[in-house]
Amino acid sequence: MPKQKVRVLIVDDSASVRQILLTILSEDPDIEVMGTASDPFMAARRLQDEIPDVMILDLEMPRMDGMTFLRKIMAQRPIPVIICSSLTEEGSNVMFEAFEAGAVDIVPKPKIDTRQALLECSARLREAVKSAARARVRPRAERRAIEKKLTADAIIPPPVQGKVRPTTERIVCIGASTGGTEALNDVLEMLPAHCPPIVIVQHMPAGFTAAFARRLDGVCQIRVKEAEDGEPVLPGCAYIAPGARHMLLQRIGLRYQIAIKDGPPVSRHRPSVDVLFRSAAQHAGANALGVIMTGMGDDGARGMLEMRKLGASTRAQDEESCVVFGMPKEAIAHGGVEKVVSLHHIPREIMLWYQAGHAAVAG
Repeated sequence: MPKQKVRVLIVDDSASVRQILLTILSEDPDIEVMGTASDPFMAARRLQDEIPDVMILDLEMPRMDGMTFLRKIMAQRPIPVIICSSLTEEGSNVMFEAFEAGAVDIVPKPKIDTRQALLECSARLREAVKSAARARVRPRAERRAIEKKLTADAIIPPPVQGKVRPTTERIVCIGASTGGTEALNDVLEMLPAHCPPIVIVQHMPAGFTAAFARRLDGVCQIRVKEAEDGEPVLPGCAYIAPGARHMLLQRIGLRYQIAIKDGPPVSRHRPSVDVLFRSAAQHAGANALGVIMTGMGDDGARGMLEMRKLGASTRAQDEESCVVFGMPKEAIAHGGVEKVVSLHHIPREIMLWYQAGHAAVAG
C-alpha cells in the first residue's frame, strides 16, 4: 500500500509567499499541498470541505489576524498548525502566545537571499510539516534540501573511551524539539533553586532563544538564560543554546564552561542535540545526565548512546507525554536510554540523580 502523503493547507495573504511555500513543499514526495488561502475566511471555507493534516498559518492578514484564527481552530476543530510569520523572527511574545494557543511549531519566513539559506529553510519547513502531521493536538479554550545528513563529526571529534577525567561536579544535558517549549517550561518550573547546572538544546531558529530564556527565567526558581561562549556553567542555572549555533560543553580544570560554535547543521539541526551530547560524553562522562524529550527525527540518539557508553545516566520522555515521540523513540532504539519516564517525573529524576551524586561523594 503506498504511503499516504501529508496534506497541507497554506494560509498567507502574500501571493509570493504562498507560491514559495507551495514550491518548497511540492518538491517533497511525501507532502501534498491541498490548497492555499489568502485569509482566514477563505481558509475556513476550505476547512468545511476538507480537513488538512497540517495548516501553515501567517499571523498578519486582513479581515482576521492569524492568532485569532488559530485560537478558533484549536477551540472548535483542533488540527496541527505551524506558524510561518515574520512577527516571530525577533523572538517576541507573539511566539509564546502562538504556542500557548496551540501551535505545534513556528518557522520563519523562507529566506531566498542565498542558495544555502533557501536549502536550509526548505529542509526545516518540510521537516516541520512531517513532524506536525504526527503531533497530538488537543482542544484549547477559546527532503531534498540539505544534500547530506551530517553527524556530530562535523563539529567535534568522537569521544575516546577512558579519556574522561574525574570530577565531582554533576551536570544535566537536555535535548528537545517539537513540543519542547512547553515541555521544558513544565520541567524547569518544577526544579528547586539548588538544582544541578543544566545545558539545553531546543531546536529553534536564530532570534527566538533569548526571548524563550527570558520567559522561562520569569516563571522558574532557577536562573534561565541564553548561553554565551566561554561562560562558566553554574548550579541553579539553565543555559539554552542560541538559535542557529551549536553549543558544546567544555571543561577547564574541574569546571565546565560553554562553547558556542558555528558550523553546518548536524542531524539536520543547528543547534544539534548530538553535538551537545557528544561534548558531554567527552568532558563529563559519568558525571552527566542526558535527557531526550519530545521531538521528531533522530537528533540526540547517537550522542546519547555515546554518553551512556562513557558512564552517563540517561532518560527519555515517554510516548504518552510527548507531542511527537520521534527523538526519544530513536534514542531508545539506538540503545542509549537507561530509563523511560513521563514528562511529569523528569524534574524528580533530575533531583534524585543529583542527590545520589552528592551522597556518593559524602560517603
